[in-house]
Amino acid sequence: MAGAAPEGSQFDARQFDQKLNDVLEGGDEFFTSYDEVYESFDSMGLQENLLRGIYAYGFEKPSAIQQRGIVPFCKGLDVIQQAQSGTGKTATFCSGVLQQLDYSLVQCQALVLGPTRELAQQIEKVMRALGDYLGVKVHACVGGTSVREDQRILQAGVHVVVGTPGRVFDMLRRQSLRPDYIKMFVLDEADEMLSRGFKDQVCNLLFITKPDSFP
Repeated sequence: MAGAAPEGSQFDARQFDQKLNDVLEGGDEFFTSYDEVYESFDSMGLQENLLRGIYAYGFEKPSAIQQRGIVPFCKGLDVIQQAQSGTGKTATFCSGVLQQLDYSLVQCQALVLGPTRELAQQIEKVMRALGDYLGVKVHACVGGTSVREDQRILQAGVHVVVGTPGRVFDMLRRQSLRPDYIKMFVLDEADEMLSRGFKDQVCNLLFITKPDSFP
C-alpha cells in the first residue's frame, strides 16, 4: 500500500512528530546559519566537469542562494534553503548532488522528491544538463508513466532518482529501487509537499533511506 510503511518497519508517526517538535523547540541547538559567501562558481571547489556543465547551462555568476547554498550541500551538511522562485534553487541542490556522486558506482545514491510530476521532470532536466560532462544517469519516477519502463531503467542502474512520493514508494516496494546506496535525500518545496498530504509517504521514504534520522 503506497501510504504505509513497509512490513516490519519501526516507523511511528506520533513518535516522529514528537521528535520533530523537540528539534524545533531546541532552536539554536539544532540550527545554525552558514555565512560563507562564494562570489564565483570557480571558488567553490567544484569538479571541473561540473563547472563545465554549469557554464554550458548558461550560468555566469552564482545567484544569492547559489553563493550560500552550494558549498554547505557539497560538504554533506543537512541544509534547509529558502529563496524566491527563479533564483536558482534547483541548480543549487542539483550541483550539490552532482558534486558528491561516485560515478564509478551505478547505483541510486541520491533521491529527490517533488510534489508534482511537472516539477520532478523539470528537476531531472536540470540535473541531466548540469551533469552532462559527468556522465550522470538520472531518472524521473512519476505517475502517469509506464511502471515497467521505470523498473527496466532502475534495474539497469542510475545515479539519481527524481520523483513524486507515490511512484517512488511503489518502486521501493517492488524492490526495483534499492535504498542501499542512497546517501543524499532532497525534499523540494517541502511546505507544498506537507500541505498536499504527503507527510506519511515522505516520512516513510525518509525512514527507508535514512533510518538513523528516526528515534
